[in-house]
Amino acid sequence: MVISDVRPWGGERSDVELSGDRIAAVRPHDPAVRGAVDGRGRLLFPAFSDVHVHLDSTRIGLPFRPHTGGPGVWTMMLNDRANWRSAEVPLPERVAGTLERMIAHGTTRVRSYAQVDVDCGLEKLDAVLAAREKFAGQAEVHVMAFAQAGILREPGTFDVLDAAMRSGATVIGGIDPCTVDRDPKGHLDAVFGLAEKHQAEVDIHLHEPGHLGLFSTDLVLERVRALDMRGKVTMSHAYDLGSISESVSRRVIDDFAELDIAMTTVAPSASGQLSLLDLVSSGVRVGLGEDGQRDYWSPYGNCDLLDRTWQLAFTRGFRQDAHVELALAVATTGGASIMSHDVPRLAGLDDRPGVAVGDRADLVLVDGETPTSAVMDRGKDRTVIHNGVVVADGLTVLKR
Repeated sequence: MVISDVRPWGGERSDVELSGDRIAAVRPHDPAVRGAVDGRGRLLFPAFSDVHVHLDSTRIGLPFRPHTGGPGVWTMMLNDRANWRSAEVPLPERVAGTLERMIAHGTTRVRSYAQVDVDCGLEKLDAVLAAREKFAGQAEVHVMAFAQAGILREPGTFDVLDAAMRSGATVIGGIDPCTVDRDPKGHLDAVFGLAEKHQAEVDIHLHEPGHLGLFSTDLVLERVRALDMRGKVTMSHAYDLGSISESVSRRVIDDFAELDIAMTTVAPSASGQLSLLDLVSSGVRVGLGEDGQRDYWSPYGNCDLLDRTWQLAFTRGFRQDAHVELALAVATTGGASIMSHDVPRLAGLDDRPGVAVGDRADLVLVDGETPTSAVMDRGKDRTVIHNGVVVADGLTVLKR
């Protein structure tokens, strides 16, 4: 298949030939060439990778409702418990519909949490697994079993997590070892024990502030070293690890790079966070996600990772084109490198991978003058390609 008249990363007009699931050639555009996909001069980027999303809690497509959650993780979790069963549409339909919208907007790699606990059992996990199966030809979806309510404070949670890993989850999720379970050693022993048992990766939600968050992070680092889990652990959020001192930030970033510990962000306020520029330039894998999408935790989120890319650039104070394009690289190949180590981590500020010969043919065409303008304007004239096949066009997923 040939994609004619596109501008990879805003470069010269080109014709891109695909062979199977790979890019086979990138040539200067020949006006005589009529490709199976007419690029019409649009920009060509790697497809988006949403590596921090909670498909199981979505209310996308449902009537807007007032936000009823209170402050703090535990209170918000209780708000979700009180409401998720009474939504206007059954959970499997909500999850599948949200994933479909994400694909339509250009996301073909997804790393989703599925809450498992004594309240919902495996019901939320099953809904995410069913959506993964339904759209297996249009997107690659990894599912994380996530005990958002902690592992130790409610008897029986560990056994449900164990069952979730046997049922098809490939990543085990932990959360705030000190402030949720209030037993950081016990919490992390459970998380890493399940990871070892099921040969799974680990993803730790970290909302804890300052020195407390650093303490939990250092406990994670100890286990990664002791269990030789380099390249198998992700720290999510970690909002406040950059708030202590410049020397601490530098040490944490160096540790993450040495142990190949990835980071995911949902683009909150940059205050207190580790520098995105320093993380990438040091070789840390960094990806972007939408978190919850118009759910019982937050009214934000719209299934468009290009919109969240704008938010990442905005909250980080990026104005230079190179910095805005870095945000776009994080949203595309940055996340892809977390899901598959066959995708190299970003090599630095000026690295714009994903559209060269040999790269996987997961691509998105977007209207715009330059990559920065695409982030600013977030146009809707998009064509989405997954594994060399057109899977969505004009914000509509093509049925197969």
